[in-house]
Amino acid sequence: MSHSAEEEIALFLRRLKWVVLSAFGLWVTWLLAPILTPFVIALMLGWLGDPLVDRLEARGRSRNTAVILVFVLMTLLVILALLILVPMIQRQISTLAAALPQAQDWLVTKAIPWIEQKSGLQIMAWLAPEKLFDWVRSHWQQAGGAATALFGYVSRSGFAMVALVVNLALLPILTYYFLRDWDKLIERVASLIPRNHIETVSRLARESNDVLGAFIRGQIAVMIALGVVYAAGLSLVGLNLGLLIGLVAGLISFIPYLGATTGVVLAILAALVQAQGIDLQLLVLVGVVFTVGQLLESYVLTPRIVGDKIGLHPVAVIFAVMAGGQLFGFLGMLLALPAAAIINVLLRYAHERYRHSELYAGQQQASVIVVDPRGDTLADGKIVLKDVEPK
Repeated sequence: MSHSAEEEIALFLRRLKWVVLSAFGLWVTWLLAPILTPFVIALMLGWLGDPLVDRLEARGRSRNTAVILVFVLMTLLVILALLILVPMIQRQISTLAAALPQAQDWLVTKAIPWIEQKSGLQIMAWLAPEKLFDWVRSHWQQAGGAATALFGYVSRSGFAMVALVVNLALLPILTYYFLRDWDKLIERVASLIPRNHIETVSRLARESNDVLGAFIRGQIAVMIALGVVYAAGLSLVGLNLGLLIGLVAGLISFIPYLGATTGVVLAILAALVQAQGIDLQLLVLVGVVFTVGQLLESYVLTPRIVGDKIGLHPVAVIFAVMAGGQLFGFLGMLLALPAAAIINVLLRYAHERYRHSELYAGQQQASVIVVDPRGDTLADGKIVLKDVEPK
């Protein structure tokens, strides 16, 4: 066996090893997803707060003092948000509960008869009590199985509530430790990287950090701004549940078009129930609010706050969030966009390597990667490309 063949086999085995390790890591993450959520949230909060800690350190503060100041600031912001939002949401929920009988009456006396008249379907007949009892008797076994599943879900939800309380209690503790030890964690991870790949990995890590920082911090600002715009606008036009619907639409606006679509549907339903029919003026005003919100997001908020650093198409964002939720539940949805942004950086790097490879250049010329002899380029993580003639 030739020397080159042995090298190819060794390279294949090394790559196979990394594939197996990656698959094992994903499998372990899938198993531990229910308990990893507070750790991931705390890790992201520590990452978001570390730049401010570094700035305070640069001004002469000790690491512990800077961490305490940033941690207290983050805690105060959360408490302030809760003090403002909880009473407002509570009032909106009370308004929703008071409107439910009115909504039921409108649905039974107006909405369903209108649908029956236009479609020819007999919906009210299926909602009659005797029809419901007949359906339950004919599907008794399935109903028993559903009841068993429901009681099982209720019992599990009790444990889920306990786990939620524990996670909420752990979150500030974990966030503090991640803030305090962030630089040490980065140093330990960097020490594990093979020395012959340290420059490339450092470059990709810096690019990923820039992309994630610009996107996540900007997206949080956009979500808050849209929530305020939608909530204030819907409340001003006279929609009773406008505050609640606007906040929901703003908070899920990180998925392109989903926030606005959900908000429009909920606002139209709320307007129909509130007016006990079609109030054309209210519906038009609701449309104006969401149109203004979308124009602000598209032409002002996203370009100026988020920018185009993440480089992900809206379809890719939607797919990433749905795929993450399907594979790992809430944890997957939480990690979907950061993972997609990092994968996008890696794909750009792979495309760059391909454009300067012999496979792309063909037989005329090939490009190889060489290190600039000047030492400062290594610190910047730059890669110098040099065209060479094939032998």
